[in-house]
Amino acid sequence: MEYVQLTKNTILPDISKLGPFRCIVVVEDGVPETRQKEVSDWLVESGCLYMMAWGVDCGSWDTSVDLANLEKFDFNEVPEESFVSTTWHDDEPLSEVFWYSKHCAFHSTVEIENTVLLHISEIDKSSQYLGEYTNA
Repeated sequence: MEYVQLTKNTILPDISKLGPFRCIVVVEDGVPETRQKEVSDWLVESGCLYMMAWGVDCGSWDTSVDLANLEKFDFNEVPEESFVSTTWHDDEPLSEVFWYSKHCAFHSTVEIENTVLLHISEIDKSSQYLGEYTNA
C-alpha cells in the first residue's frame, strides 16, 4: 500500500514503478476539471488498472479516468490488458471502499499486486488511512 497525498499545487510524482496497481482516490477537497483530467491521465499512464473513487464529486472521477483510458488508445478499442475498471462509492463509508479494494478489485487478465491510496486533501491522513486499510 502506497499513500500519495495531492494538494492543489503538488507536482504529480512518478508512481509508474508500482504498476500495475489499483488506486483508491479519496477526494476531500474539490478539484478543478483541468486538474482532474491531469490526475486521471497520470493514473492511466502510470499503470492504474482499477480505480475506485470516494468523496467529493466522486462520480466524475469514474468518467474522467474512463475518458483518460479511451484517449490513451485514440478512442479506439482498449486492449483487455490495458482496460481500467472504474467505480465510484458516494453512498458508502470509506471503510467499505477499503474492504472492496482488498477483496473485490481485481483485473480480468492482469495480476495487480500494488495499491495506491491517492488522497486529495490539504491534510495528511497517511497514518489513519493506512491503518484503516490494513484492518479492512
